[in-house]
Amino acid sequence: MDIAVRHDDVRRDGVPRLGALGHALIARQLEEQITARFPVGRRLRVLDVALRHGRQALTLARAGHEVTGLESDPELADAVRRVLGEEPAGIRERMRVVSGDSRSTGAHFLPGSFDVVLCHGVLVPGDEPGPLLAGLGRVLAPGGLLSLLVPNIEAAAMRPGLAGDWTAALARLVPPDPADRALRREALTATLAGMSTPVHRWYGVRVFTGGTDDPALPPGEAGERLLAAEERAGRTDPYRAVAELLHLCAVRG
Repeated sequence: MDIAVRHDDVRRDGVPRLGALGHALIARQLEEQITARFPVGRRLRVLDVALRHGRQALTLARAGHEVTGLESDPELADAVRRVLGEEPAGIRERMRVVSGDSRSTGAHFLPGSFDVVLCHGVLVPGDEPGPLLAGLGRVLAPGGLLSLLVPNIEAAAMRPGLAGDWTAALARLVPPDPADRALRREALTATLAGMSTPVHRWYGVRVFTGGTDDPALPPGEAGERLLAAEERAGRTDPYRAVAELLHLCAVRG
């Protein structure tokens, strides 16, 4: 049982909601990266620094990994704990929910504590990502995987343009504000490389369906076709470059 997505289920302004489609795409991308980096059957230590409703965290706990979820909103943290209480005993033992700020991971955990760190929907336009990424790198073990999900600021004009909102499209067809440039994919890649955590793979998330609330997956074959189209486009140039979100997967040296 997953927690229903709330109408205000965004990390902060500028981060779209993720529903069934977005989470399914990210889960597949994560599975691909974990399978490529770690021995089959290894129980990984996972940190989700933006737990929210806990979908990705619960998916990984159900797969046998030890998961720690960090959440600053007490209501959301309690909601995840209630859902976790309905899981089998083995999953309950493998997952814990910690109340705390995603931007101060160093205050909560020791260096090298985790094999996988998820940072989804924390960074938004205007943020300076360096301090947050440095904290995440500190708690990531050597060889560990950092999964970073951010808005694609360079494709910001695509969604209003496709919707026929030409005023909004024109407003966004300008060079990014200096404060936003740090969230460009190239800038994040350079920042992570400077931390000895280079990006090994990046994906686009929601190439065709961005700009609105994340749609529910239709049942049966229609849902599989939608998921297959989004998944393939999210790993294929030039389509992934105009996705609503970017999923960067970096490995600690």
